Amino acid sequence: MLRRALVSVALVAIACGPSLTGSAAVTLKMQRSKETPRNASVSIDEQYLGPLNVVASHGVRLPVGTHSITVEKEGYFPFDRLVTADRDDILLDVVLERVPD
Repeated sequence: MLRRALVSVALVAIACGPSLTGSAAVTLKMQRSKETPRNASVSIDEQYLGPLNVVASHGVRLPVGTHSITVEKEGYFPFDRLVTADRDDILLDVVLERVPD
């Protein structure tokens, strides 16, 4: 399972733009609150990346530009953000809130 998730991370890094080798890119780092499920799904630019705990532990390289970040889990409101990758690394604090019963 972890190997499949790491392959997904690599594939999304490639899918987010042209070859990242030699091109301008920044690192997206994610950290989750204690209430946020570790296995919430992370998507970047509508491409599934993997579970939040894997993405948070490895980070993601994003090419320069604007990117849509979505973290979601059934029973929680989705976390949606637009980030602009420019010069500085990006740190997102991910907090998923439960949908009331």
